[in-house]
Amino acid sequence: MPSPQKVLIIGAGIAGVATAIRLAVKGYRVEVYEANGYPGGKLSQFTQDGYRFDAGPSLFTMPQYVDELFRLAGKEPSQYFRYQKLNEVCRYFYEDGTRLTAYADVDKFSAEINKQTDEAESAVKHYLKNSSTIYNITNHVFLERSLHLLKTYLRWDTFKSILTFGKIDPFRTMHKANESFFKDARMVQFFDRYATYNGSNPYSAPATLNVIPHLEQHFGAYFPEGGMYSITDSLVQLAEELGVKFHYNTSVDEIVLDGRIVNSIKVNGEVNKADTIVSNMDVWFTYHRLLNKYPQLKPQKILSQERSSSALIFYWGIKKQFEQLDLHNIFFSANYKAEFDAIWKDKSIYHDPTVYLNISSKYKIDDAPEGCENWFTMINVPANTGQDWDKLIAEARQNILIKLSRLLNEDISKLIVSESILDPRRIESRTSSYQGSLYGTSSNNQFAAFLRHANKSSKVEGLYFCGGSVHPGGGIPLCLLSAKIVSEMIE
Repeated sequence: MPSPQKVLIIGAGIAGVATAIRLAVKGYRVEVYEANGYPGGKLSQFTQDGYRFDAGPSLFTMPQYVDELFRLAGKEPSQYFRYQKLNEVCRYFYEDGTRLTAYADVDKFSAEINKQTDEAESAVKHYLKNSSTIYNITNHVFLERSLHLLKTYLRWDTFKSILTFGKIDPFRTMHKANESFFKDARMVQFFDRYATYNGSNPYSAPATLNVIPHLEQHFGAYFPEGGMYSITDSLVQLAEELGVKFHYNTSVDEIVLDGRIVNSIKVNGEVNKADTIVSNMDVWFTYHRLLNKYPQLKPQKILSQERSSSALIFYWGIKKQFEQLDLHNIFFSANYKAEFDAIWKDKSIYHDPTVYLNISSKYKIDDAPEGCENWFTMINVPANTGQDWDKLIAEARQNILIKLSRLLNEDISKLIVSESILDPRRIESRTSSYQGSLYGTSSNNQFAAFLRHANKSSKVEGLYFCGGSVHPGGGIPLCLLSAKIVSEMIE
C-alpha cells in the first residue's frame, strides 16, 4: 500500500492546529512548523511576577467547534477540555454613570436594558431576532464553506440564501441599522461596538455584521477551565496523540514549487518535501516571505486591502480585588465616533478610549496571588503604519489609568505591581500578522466577505491557507471553521 500523503502546516496558530487534527483523523501524515517556542499564535499565555495572563483572545464563544475536533477523533471532549457558561457575559460602565449587565438569558438581558436605558424590552428582542435571521441565512453558506468554489453556489441552501439576500442588510452600515432599531444612543453605541469583534468600523462596515451579537447572546459566552490557553493546550495534546509532529522554534524560509505544484519547504537550508502545504501564516507574509521568489503569484489587490484594527494591551498585576468587577468589563468612551475616526482616519489613538478589561483570576484562583487580580487591559488601536508607538503608548497608558481610576474611584496606578505591554509592532513580530492587524483585512465594505483570500490557491496546486487572514475571518470560531473548510478541500 502507498504511504499516506504528507501535509506540512506552517504555523501552529489555532487554525493550524485544528487543520492538523482534522487531517490526521483522515489518515494524513502531518507536521507543523512554528517559529515560536510555543503553539497557539495569538491564543497564547505567559507568566510574570506570580501572575498568569492569557495573552490573546479573551472571549470564548461557539465551543461546539472545539468539541467537534475531539469527537472527530473519537474522544470525549470533557476528558481534555472543560468550560463553564457565563451567566453574565459582560458588565458595561458608561461615562454618564450608567451601569449595564449583559445577562446571557435574553429575558433578563432585555429587562436590564429596559431598566437602565430608555429602550423597550421588545426593541432588544426584535434586534436579536434580526441578528438570528442574518445568522441563519449566512452561516452554512458564508461561514462553513468556501466562497471561491462554484459548487458552493450550486447547492439548494445557497440558492435559498440568495433569495433572502436582502434580509442580511448588506447595503447600509452597522451604525445606520442600529440607529433604526434603537432610540437610546447608549444602545446604538452598545451594538456598534460589535464591529470591533472583527476589527472593523461600525460607521463603514455593512449591517450584515450585526450577526455577531447572535453568536454571543444566543450561543453564549464561556470561560474555559484553566483560562483561554487551555483551548490551545488541549488541542495540541489531541493532535500529538493523533501522531501530528510539531517543530517549535523553527521558522520556514521558503515554500518551494515545481512549476505550479508545491514541492517542499526550506527550513535552515534543509528541504522537507510534501504533497500538500497549508499556510497558517498571514497571507501577506506568506507571499512576501515564503513565496517571494514567485512575484507573479501575489494577488496584489487582496494584499493591498485595508487591514483590520490592532490592539494595545497592558497586562497588569493588581494588588487588590475589586468586588464590582467580573470576567469581562467594557468601559465606553464619551465620544465613540471620535474613537473610530482616530483609528480609521487619523491612524492614531483617541485620548479617551474605550477600555476592555478582562480579569481571569476571578475564575482561576492561581492566575494571581491571593487578594490580587490579573488585568488584561486593552484598547482598540489602528494597525501599524509607522506611528510613533512609544509616544502613543505612554499617552494611552496615562489616559487609561485616568479613566479607570475615575470610574472605579481608586488610583489604579498605585495598585500595579507587574506590567507587560503588547502593541501592534510586537503583535506583528510575534505572530506574523502584517501591521499587527488582529483579523487580517478589515470588513469595512459590503463585499468584504468575498474579497478575503481564498482557502485554496488558484495558481498553485497543493497550496492551502487557514487562519484569521483568510476566509471566513478572524476570531476563534472562524479560524476553526477555516480549518474545516481546508481539510474538506484537501480530502
